[in-house]
Amino acid sequence: MDYKPLDSVVLARDLPAEGLCTGDLGAVVEVYEPDGIEVEFVTASGRTGALVTLTPTDVRPVGDSDLVAVRTLRRTA
Repeated sequence: MDYKPLDSVVLARDLPAEGLCTGDLGAVVEVYEPDGIEVEFVTASGRTGALVTLTPTDVRPVGDSDLVAVRTLRRTA
C-alpha cells in the first residue's frame, strides 16, 4: 500500500517502548522513499503521544468497520 501525508492509518503491531498498541489510530506525516513512513499518534486532547518512523507493513488503512476508542497512553521506556 502506498501511503501519503495525512492518511489515517491503524497500527498493525504493538510498540511497547512508545506505549502504542495494535489498533491505535495515527496519521502519516511524512513518507520516506523507498519504505519509510513517519506516523503521529495523538491523545484525545490533541497532544502528540508518539511520533515514530515505521514501514508500511507496520500499519494498515482505516476500514469502514473500525471503531475509535480511548485508552490511557502508558510508555514503558
